[in-house]
Amino acid sequence: MHRELTINGKHYKENELLSYCRNIISNSDNEWEKDYCRFILEWLNDSDRVQAKTSGSTGVPKEIYLWKQKMINSANITGVFFNFEKGQNVLFCLSSNFIAGKMMIVRAFVWQLNLMPVAPDGHPLKNLNGKIDFAAMIPLQVKNSLVLEKRLNQVKKLLIGGGAIDQNLENKLQKLKTNCFVGYGMTETVSHVAIRCLNGTNQSKYYKAMGKAQFSTDTRGCLKINTSDILDNTLITNDVVDLINETEFEWKGRFDNVVNSGGIKLFPEQIEKKLETILTQAFFVAGMPDDHLGQKLILVIEYEDIDQNQKKELEQKIKSLLDKYEQAREIFYISEFKRTPTGKIQRKATLSTLNFSM
Repeated sequence: MHRELTINGKHYKENELLSYCRNIISNSDNEWEKDYCRFILEWLNDSDRVQAKTSGSTGVPKEIYLWKQKMINSANITGVFFNFEKGQNVLFCLSSNFIAGKMMIVRAFVWQLNLMPVAPDGHPLKNLNGKIDFAAMIPLQVKNSLVLEKRLNQVKKLLIGGGAIDQNLENKLQKLKTNCFVGYGMTETVSHVAIRCLNGTNQSKYYKAMGKAQFSTDTRGCLKINTSDILDNTLITNDVVDLINETEFEWKGRFDNVVNSGGIKLFPEQIEKKLETILTQAFFVAGMPDDHLGQKLILVIEYEDIDQNQKKELEQKIKSLLDKYEQAREIFYISEFKRTPTGKIQRKATLSTLNFSM
């Protein structure tokens, strides 16, 4: 395992790196800098594992431990896919408290890349000068970076994760020179195990396996993952997919989000894909208990001040766009959604703040 690292063009041997990190932790005013230096120290300690926490997108965030060797394996797989070469510039603009940020640092160690840390805020390219070979961002960072198109085009390869990519964003990526990808994975799989190309000649709606990953489905139609480099056992997810073959799938939605309304199964994520073409506000579709239907479909929109005329106009647009069974029985407007630290909407937590008229 490499125990040296290049940061902003300066190469640090192990002892120098330890001193650098300890100095940052003691003297920096930026908590994000202290966080990534704490992880580097953890990576270089004598333990075989590192501590990580899940994002909380499907429940309460929890602490887990990851084997360093599994993380190295994942970094190797990613590097082969993206053709990493020693000395390449990688923009590091994610929180090192979560798996995506941790893995950027591990990749820099494994492939001896030049790590370029910036604040993990919504505007990672604001001070960018020069070429970036690889970057990983959450969708919000990508959306904000589109206004700096010249700078964004200086990023050769961009991996997007940590949240849903709406249709509007995917459409805007088509005009970029940057090769854009979305990863499928989670903390438990040590970052991504499948990749979907979002633009260019290889654009696809299918996720394709990375490394030795093989896919199957359970009786619910949910994805099962086998990848001996990363997982000791088969991982059963709650993601409903259309399995193309053992190395490709199309993602449909979360099993725990599926709405069974009068015997008809509705996937909120597929309905949301349609609504993204007309709704600029944050929103989501969900199911709530109903005496007659079992569950009724509802639409929740993050909208602070909306008058009756605006509601009427918006609801007419929605009605004309969706099929009969996709129509929400009720629409709720809420000023602020509950979100995870990585920016994902917490559907259940947001729903719990509403008073439903049943």
